[in-house]
Amino acid sequence: MNNIAHAIIPVAGFGTRMLPLSKSVPKELLPLGNRPAIHYVVEEAVTAGIKHIVLVGHAQKSAIENYFDVNAELDTQLRAKGKNELADSLNWLPDDVSVSMIRQGKPLGLGHAVLSARPIIGHHDFAVLLPDVVLNPFTTDMATDNLAFMLREFVNNRYSQILVSEVADSDVHKYGIAKLSSKDDLHNIVSDSNRSFAVSGFVEKPALADAPSNLAVVGRYVFSNEIFDFLAKTQPSVGGEIQLTDAIDALISAQGVQVTTMKGNSFDAGDMTSYMQAFIYFAQKQLAG
Repeated sequence: MNNIAHAIIPVAGFGTRMLPLSKSVPKELLPLGNRPAIHYVVEEAVTAGIKHIVLVGHAQKSAIENYFDVNAELDTQLRAKGKNELADSLNWLPDDVSVSMIRQGKPLGLGHAVLSARPIIGHHDFAVLLPDVVLNPFTTDMATDNLAFMLREFVNNRYSQILVSEVADSDVHKYGIAKLSSKDDLHNIVSDSNRSFAVSGFVEKPALADAPSNLAVVGRYVFSNEIFDFLAKTQPSVGGEIQLTDAIDALISAQGVQVTTMKGNSFDAGDMTSYMQAFIYFAQKQLAG
């Protein structure tokens, strides 16, 4: 069975939680240590075996696409000065990996952003990586990388995969929380380990008393291509947006979906407080290394 080679990264958001930093610089290009946040997200996808990255953005986000393109003039100047190692580090994408960008057109939510990539993705199954979420590259074993595990699970059993992580009871109300198909699965979860379980739905930002588990959606998905059909039929709901979770509910009913428990930890690079904590952490790791 063919491996999944395509990934969608929605980058059309205005980054209002990161103002004023994000007023003129896309939030995805704000640095974590010596690299922009989206660098780590794309590197994660490439390490997992993705060959085609599709960025879904808008007219003011062309700088993101430029970051992954080759700057021939800069490359020539660096090599003329004998800075070949630096030039090589700027052109780090493998030759067999391509990056495309398509515009969302209208700000109609995450579901609409994913659907906007359909003309490029075509009939292929695909992954979705949210650029606000950066998985910790200093603790995750690349041999058992979370996304790579999800891709293998999908290829093996054909169930779409959604990454989740245990959160503290005090934080349950901040996230979409998974409702597992079997309560026994909650007892089988091993901390810091990749495992997959059937999911019967998600509860968005529940009170602790109403939460079906403490497993929060992290921002990594592997979808069968049929999700596009459900997104196309999904009507706008909260805020006039097309919600990805509505299409996921339909996908669960039609063919089943699994959640994958996350190994390692992640950072919210789209929230100012978490971003600043992540910047310090990444900088310290890079200085120490």
